[in-house]
Amino acid sequence: MADTQYTEDNIRSLDWKEHIRMRPGMYIGKLGDGSSADDGIYILLKEVLDNSIDEFVMGAGKTIEINIKENTVHVRDYGRGIPLGKVVDVVSKMNTGGKYDTRAFKKSVGLNGVGTKAVNALSTYFRVESNRDGQSKSAEFETGNLVNEELLEESSRRKGTKVSFTPDETIFKKYKYRNEYVERMLKNYVYLNPGLTIVFNGEKFYSDNGLKDLLEDNNNQEDFLYPVIHLKGDDIEVAMTHSKTQYSEEYHSFVNGQHTTQGGTHQAAFREAIVKTIRDFYGKNYDASDIRKSIISAISIKVMEPVFESQTKTKLGSTDMGGDLPTVRTYVNDFIGTHLDNYLHKNQATADALQKKIVQAEKERKELSGIRKLARDRAKKASLHNKKLRDCRIHLQDMKKDRRLETTLFITEGDSASGSITKSRDVNTQAVFSLRGKPLNSYGMSKKIVYENEEFNLLQAALNIEDSMEDLRYNNIVIATDADVDGMHIRLLLITFFLQFFPELIKENHLYILQTPLFRVRNKKETIYCYSEEERRQAIEKLSGKPEITRFKGLGEISPDEFKNFIGDDIRLEPVMLDKAMSIDALLKFYMGKNTPDRQEFIINNLKVELDLVEENQLQPK
Repeated sequence: MADTQYTEDNIRSLDWKEHIRMRPGMYIGKLGDGSSADDGIYILLKEVLDNSIDEFVMGAGKTIEINIKENTVHVRDYGRGIPLGKVVDVVSKMNTGGKYDTRAFKKSVGLNGVGTKAVNALSTYFRVESNRDGQSKSAEFETGNLVNEELLEESSRRKGTKVSFTPDETIFKKYKYRNEYVERMLKNYVYLNPGLTIVFNGEKFYSDNGLKDLLEDNNNQEDFLYPVIHLKGDDIEVAMTHSKTQYSEEYHSFVNGQHTTQGGTHQAAFREAIVKTIRDFYGKNYDASDIRKSIISAISIKVMEPVFESQTKTKLGSTDMGGDLPTVRTYVNDFIGTHLDNYLHKNQATADALQKKIVQAEKERKELSGIRKLARDRAKKASLHNKKLRDCRIHLQDMKKDRRLETTLFITEGDSASGSITKSRDVNTQAVFSLRGKPLNSYGMSKKIVYENEEFNLLQAALNIEDSMEDLRYNNIVIATDADVDGMHIRLLLITFFLQFFPELIKENHLYILQTPLFRVRNKKETIYCYSEEERRQAIEKLSGKPEITRFKGLGEISPDEFKNFIGDDIRLEPVMLDKAMSIDALLKFYMGKNTPDRQEFIINNLKVELDLVEENQLQPK
């Protein structure tokens, strides 16, 4: 082998734009196409928005306007405006920003001076405009390169900053902003900043009651065991209740307005503080899992100079509150110890309902303990030769791995379908769990069934969510079944299982349906996969002449070589979302209870479209 020279010429120094464009994952987590809430296009919006939020926190500007039209995003605030002489530097020079000056921004989010630079570098079009002191300065960029700047000596525009950008399609492939994800992000901002109004495409978002509104808007209140307990202090706010229907624990945690989806020191302290306070209040040494079972809660704290465990700030690493304040653990423990205890003393009905729930949880846990041990032994044995799970190398808990947010578990049915996915998957980030036939209808059953049913028990073990959502091994759980009547039924049965026992997987947007093409349209030069009747018509038009049209009846008949086109960069996922207007219990009763005329009518109306499509296309040439 030829000797490869290693000289000064091999050492290449990338400028800031090149580095961000070459390694976008270091700055924004993952790329994606907008089908997942943590895809890069939402992080770009968040980075711009964080600066406007910091202005509001500093008492400058009570309204932020956001417009998204044809993938171009506009964010306008009415804060102080960027100092005019620094408009270009702030969005194009690394480590430049006002957040380094703690006098100006005491407890802000955007601390690293990287945010807007990353947005600039990853956008084909980026424009920033600052209005202050009766003047206006704007600068325009393309992929981070300055193409135009302008200063208006006299301007009547209201003070503040406006940023517009179009994410680069060569980096974010075939992306689309989903309003549901944008709205959810904006709601979190207004819950954390009472008094702030955000207007998104003409719709107003505003919150009077902070985290109390968060819990009430995210759930149907009929599912609550008792009214939300809402506690506020100088640098802390807490809201909590327990669910009548869900088994698992649910936490929404925030630091300086940043949604820490991976938790961290503040969330750990909160979980610990609830257990200690409740044990002390009732004078009984209840098991921690019985106290926290079914909790639905939110905590927000403000910390000086927070330390996060990743660039996208999803997990708090700080142990101190900053300044003269105590540790995060002590601060949270003291606050909960005083205020939750006071609340329970003053609200006897809540205290009684809570104690009854803990006793019930204890009874269920003891009933389950024997079967749980058996199930664990069985799962251990099965995992040694578990043919159901073909695992991947990277998992969601690998905090140091760039691609951990791409981790995906496909749940498939039948040998041929799972064989195709297994052969064409990315072994680093994609795992496959294979079902044997139709899963059990778990509606109305107790947690006991999860351990007694081998399939459910192994699925729970694969996801690693028996004790806590914090240990979830995959960011995306994708149901991959055929689009026929049987496939639809399997989807429904799996969604029932997750709704019944792990609803926060759905609430936190981890559950998806894999969209696979209905048709392949091709001629000798080009192949187009079509996911709808409309796409098929467009493909026939585009290829003209008489292209060959194939209708895919099931996943099993798609070859592995072809399948890799549908689970790679161009994967299409449909998120499973909860209807907040219906309680989880009512939702399950409607879909999975005894057959009702309402449901029959719903199924007939919704299935008709699919069957019409199948019948029509059986007439098409193959």
